[in-house]
Amino acid sequence: MDQRTQCVFVANGEVQAQQVRAFLEAADIPTAVRGESLRNTHGLTLNGLGAVEIFVDNADVEEARLLLATHDPSTPAST
Repeated sequence: MDQRTQCVFVANGEVQAQQVRAFLEAADIPTAVRGESLRNTHGLTLNGLGAVEIFVDNADVEEARLLLATHDPSTPAST
């Protein structure tokens, strides 16, 4: 990634990565990922191998981290 983005979350698999990305994008925070090609090639996560880093623009870092700290995007909302 470039200097205009920062990693705000490291997911331990595709399901978690997609949940976090959807959560942030639902809050109008665009995301980008790094690491998905290694995970797709090897199909596993072991000691960080295959982990997916989720990046957001520097302008959105504070809001994204606050959202992630106060909500667990992998837990369904109660009704």
